[in-house]
Amino acid sequence: MCGIAGIVGLSSTDQAKETIAEMNGRLRHRGPDADGRFVSDGIALGHLRLSIIDLSEAANQPMRDLSNRFIITFNGEIYNYLEVRAKLAGYEFRTNSDTETILAAYAKFGPDCLSLLNGMFALAIWDTERRELFIARDRLGVKPLYYFERDGVLYFASEIRALLASGAVPRKIDGRALRDYLQFQSVYAPATIVDGVRQLPAGSFARFADGRLEIAKYWSIDADPAPVEERTEAEVQARIRELLHRSVERRLVSDVKLGAFLSGGIDSSAVVALMSEISPSPVSTFSVNFAEKEFDESVHAELIASKFKTDHTSIRLGAADFLDRLPDALAAADSPSGDGLNTYVVSKATREAGLKVALSGVGGDELFAGYPNFLNWLRFRKGPVSRAPRVLRKAAGAVLAQSANSKYQRLGSLLSASSTAISEFYPRTREVLSEHIVDELAGTSDISSTIKGDLERRAEKISGFPLLSQFSIAELVGYTQNVLLKDADQFSMASALEVREPFFDYELVEYVLRVPDTFKYPSYPKKLLVESLAPLLPDSIVHRKKMGFVLPWEQWMRGELRAFCGERIGAIAGRGIVDGARLNRLWSDFLERRSGVLWSHLWHIVVLAEWLEQNDF
Repeated sequence: MCGIAGIVGLSSTDQAKETIAEMNGRLRHRGPDADGRFVSDGIALGHLRLSIIDLSEAANQPMRDLSNRFIITFNGEIYNYLEVRAKLAGYEFRTNSDTETILAAYAKFGPDCLSLLNGMFALAIWDTERRELFIARDRLGVKPLYYFERDGVLYFASEIRALLASGAVPRKIDGRALRDYLQFQSVYAPATIVDGVRQLPAGSFARFADGRLEIAKYWSIDADPAPVEERTEAEVQARIRELLHRSVERRLVSDVKLGAFLSGGIDSSAVVALMSEISPSPVSTFSVNFAEKEFDESVHAELIASKFKTDHTSIRLGAADFLDRLPDALAAADSPSGDGLNTYVVSKATREAGLKVALSGVGGDELFAGYPNFLNWLRFRKGPVSRAPRVLRKAAGAVLAQSANSKYQRLGSLLSASSTAISEFYPRTREVLSEHIVDELAGTSDISSTIKGDLERRAEKISGFPLLSQFSIAELVGYTQNVLLKDADQFSMASALEVREPFFDYELVEYVLRVPDTFKYPSYPKKLLVESLAPLLPDSIVHRKKMGFVLPWEQWMRGELRAFCGERIGAIAGRGIVDGARLNRLWSDFLERRSGVLWSHLWHIVVLAEWLEQNDF
């Protein structure tokens, strides 16, 4: 796990050296073990290394292949790199690194090598003969890759801040991205909050030569809707257990000590259970627990730790301790997000305990129908709502949307949908601010949200999948990629901790999406996952009330954080990027407990204001 950066097309080598040094400097937190750069005519590559596999200096980057034709800078891990090496007979490897494996595979197979790789990655390979840059990103978008083009020059990096450090990127907000951010608490790919800075889409690669960037897909989540071959529930469960076991086993490849996050929920418990089956020594587990009983899940985490005899570290905090960490967490954000503080805190504590790698249970809810909205989606498509005339649904929705109750507001938004398509239903389930409030803040627009447009383009392919899988696909290309995974990367790498997510193994994802609803139906949360692993997980874990990672934000924003939030709301209101009077009224309504305004309607705007200030916008 590392940070990467690069520039292609600068005519001045001296300028390239200075610029790549500045970009690398901005990524140092991602890779404290080595700082590498390669600069030649028209190309500059940078690398900050967090040493995980092959700790020798020979595995430092940028790295050349045996022929000296190809040079790579790579962020991530290839879990099956030893399997890939078996397909590269004749190549004389100088290291035991996954980095050199990618180089050798690219030299032999070109872009087709991506189909061989199982891992999380963002990489760039410079071809010295063709003077062409090849960049690629993993299938599910676990690792980020941002880029900016200007005057025939391409800049790329693991973080937006490194691109800003190049001095080439104007500090200007993308107006359409701002609308997405206000509505969904994060900017959705391929855009970013910075005008002109883009994200390479997940499952894509690109070539840059002669000042032109050409992007292509090598994998798509909706490519194969064919039902699984297994015909009985027992067969499906056995296959899922096999795939999960293999996924966890792959993610244990490491030359440094690793551990796992353990909340005591189903997903993290499942990961720890499988790790314990595979690992010959006790698994190191970490949890953050609260002094306040209403937030505390320690009894469940400790139950799992005891059952699987893990080496468990419980980090005990009072809820107010998070306030002390808030400035550092906000400063750690490479891109603004309304979520992620929990990841920052547990990652920092895990790194301070001496670990460089931790497995996480993130993704289980999205893949195995763990949220109530999965059932809501089925009811929406199959229940009486779907049969009601649109004019009646829209009228009822308009009334409910004006309610002071946020639940009724959300229901009103769903009823107002113009159709029962996933592209209409899903975005409304993930709204932080309703579309009509966003219109009031940012101006009415006839441009749909990024996620709605993406799902509309995928409509024909998605329709071939079971209904529960349709919602999973929307979750995986929507909230998961653009909030969960983005936050997992930026807030863990702020402490130089690599996080690995077994539920995002592409072979597991492809299989579970093709499982019929009859096997996946969540008569209780994540039934298919639980029964595939039975009897590993205790009933007390499976059937307990889901708590999540809850903090008293409502109380804080009216109390300890009132001045902090008020100053930043005022700063955004004064920038002219939103309707300042409407925003100030929203803040006032929240403070006075009017109109159903929640803390979540405003916190991400506070975060945005802080991000803009910290990054000199």
